[in-house]
Amino acid sequence: MPIQVKAMNAATHSITHDPGDYDRWHLPSHLAQAVWRGTEVARSTGRAFPTGFTELNAALPGGGWPTHGLSELLLPQAALCEWRLLGPALPELLADKGSRVYLVAPPKTPLAMGLAQLGLAPEQLVWIDAQGPAERLWATEQLIKSEPDGAVIAWLPQARQDQIRRLQVHAHACDALVFLIRPESALRDASPAPLRLSVSLGQGWDIDVQIRKRRGGAAVEVMHLNAVPGNLNSIIPPRMRNLGIPVPSIPQEVRHALGSSHTHIASKLRIAH
Repeated sequence: MPIQVKAMNAATHSITHDPGDYDRWHLPSHLAQAVWRGTEVARSTGRAFPTGFTELNAALPGGGWPTHGLSELLLPQAALCEWRLLGPALPELLADKGSRVYLVAPPKTPLAMGLAQLGLAPEQLVWIDAQGPAERLWATEQLIKSEPDGAVIAWLPQARQDQIRRLQVHAHACDALVFLIRPESALRDASPAPLRLSVSLGQGWDIDVQIRKRRGGAAVEVMHLNAVPGNLNSIIPPRMRNLGIPVPSIPQEVRHALGSSHTHIASKLRIAH
């Protein structure tokens, strides 16, 4: 049956009433439940995994990190606080047998002691040592297309908008979490990623998180999230909680051409467990 669109009579229907008052529009209940209001955070179109931070969960569509799309994390410098943001979600994510976290070109080698503090075992991580921009993009795309169980975390400081759009197309069909770690300066450019967050160090063990883009509603204010790893929470004395966290030096990277073939790129990848 064709859908008919009829003009509203301003004398009988006011647009100033509460948008949640669905009865005034005589919508069936199943349609009323599907209506999204501009004041609401959009509903997730796929699974979402709790972040480990109650305040952040409440601000994200679906109540956690979304699947079927890219989540872009923008940092002042790489290897600063991405693990402290993502770490609390990983143990539950990896509870399923066979799930892994795939790391594409992390700027620093993950340490076993640090992983243990997050509740992770080294064998649950796969490190893909892709050396340049082309290798990183290709490895990230292949991982997303393979639809792995778990999460993909890729450090792509030089990715262009069209390259991110290509990754988003593939991520739309992927049931894994996909995170892109990019510099804060990328905020100057639009991004096809449906979720963008700025992340920086706060006071003491806090991290400051601001949602720059999400499905539905305006971005929220800066959230100050307590990011002490769970197994350290009971042993760190109060006086140590307000101390600043050492900031790592900014890694240097030499740019090079992007003309490598896929065969050449694949031969240079080193996968470490």
